[in-house]
Amino acid sequence: MSNVSFDPLIHAQNRLQICAILAATAEIEFKVLREKLNVSDSVLSKHLKSLEDAQYLCAQKRTHMGRQRTWLSLSKTGREAYNGHLAALREIVGGV
Repeated sequence: MSNVSFDPLIHAQNRLQICAILAATAEIEFKVLREKLNVSDSVLSKHLKSLEDAQYLCAQKRTHMGRQRTWLSLSKTGREAYNGHLAALREIVGGV
């Protein structure tokens, strides 16, 4: 089980949404994530860079039909941090 730990890096609204989406799937393509969040490429890239710098995110570039695509997933560290952050939020709202 993950450690209960409030993580200010994850807590920012867009990064929390990114982690929630990535936690629910094995991987997602950059464009699909951008559309789900309704943000620009630059905004999404900035948040992904923060998560990647913390080693919470894995990004892989692959070519499909002659176009390069970026596929994203949570790393093991990122998944543990996200689960720990959710547990901390549950404690806060539960008054524990």
